[in-house]
Amino acid sequence: MQEFAVQTSRLRQWVRQHGEGTAVLFIHGNASDSVYWEEVMLALPEGYRAIAPDLRGYGQTEDVLIDATRGVMDWVDDLLALLKELNVDRYHVVGHSLGGAVIWGLLAADAPRILSVTLAAPGSPFGFGGTRDAEGNPTTPDFAGSGGGTVNPDFPARIARQDTSDEGGSPRDIMNRFYWKPPFRAAREDALLEGLLREKTGPDRYPGDFVASENWPGMAPGIHGPINAISAKYVGDTVQRLLAQTHKPPVLWIRGDSDQIVSDQSLFELGTLGLLGAVPGYPGQDAYPPQPMVSQTRHVLEAYGPFKEVVFQDVGHTPYIEKPDEFMAEFVAHLKSTQLETSPAQS
Repeated sequence: MQEFAVQTSRLRQWVRQHGEGTAVLFIHGNASDSVYWEEVMLALPEGYRAIAPDLRGYGQTEDVLIDATRGVMDWVDDLLALLKELNVDRYHVVGHSLGGAVIWGLLAADAPRILSVTLAAPGSPFGFGGTRDAEGNPTTPDFAGSGGGTVNPDFPARIARQDTSDEGGSPRDIMNRFYWKPPFRAAREDALLEGLLREKTGPDRYPGDFVASENWPGMAPGIHGPINAISAKYVGDTVQRLLAQTHKPPVLWIRGDSDQIVSDQSLFELGTLGLLGAVPGYPGQDAYPPQPMVSQTRHVLEAYGPFKEVVFQDVGHTPYIEKPDEFMAEFVAHLKSTQLETSPAQS
């Protein structure tokens, strides 16, 4: 595994890389970094060049602010600049969670160069929070209940002080309760925890800022940080643009049946928490239903075209770590189904 920094036209980005051949771009999720993809990268067969950057705001990449008003496009533009520096033309792309949300924007911006897409428990194409139905219609005009104000402030505070304990609510505890389905524990738990703890925190970073709202639960998205960037408020016309593409690379969508982070009743989404009585003043399911994240992804992919949905049983939010052999079988078959017609030197 190679690790190095790449200075692009936008920022200094940290990259993990392994192998030679057709490029495969790996995009990590929130509260993690590229270390989460190492085992998958190493397990790829010969003929593939695995590239996994730390996104802006994460890992060892230069600490540059995220303009959330652009949605995921700061990350998309960073990735396109990185691919240019690495002399990558056509490529496969893989994204987990927030990384899957980034892929929706990447597809809208760069579909003709993408050979295939693999989504592992991806964020909804309509963003995280603030929408009420499979079509992504907003729950309130200001998208209240999404963005930086929805994050329990104790979690980024524990990241900031590099808490490695196993106490309730600690990063290690959250990782082991929600990233995968208990009682599963990752073999490289400490390395993965270190990757989580490398996220940049603060009001302008993770979780980001927020503004007061007249609508329940009393806060709406701000303009900085990753959680605002994935708010439905800033999705814009991303879905329309990706559906309008004439070249539509095939999509493999893998998720766990026990995912508590991205689901139709996510325990990290205010509609679900309100319905469970965990947030005061809940106005009721008619006014603020849980966001149907999985249904939204399926709705968009059915309109998009070529996709395959695979559901792993007894798996939480990170199927490629929880069931690596099953994931690799599906993933490699998907990669090989789209053969690049150029030489490795041109890829």
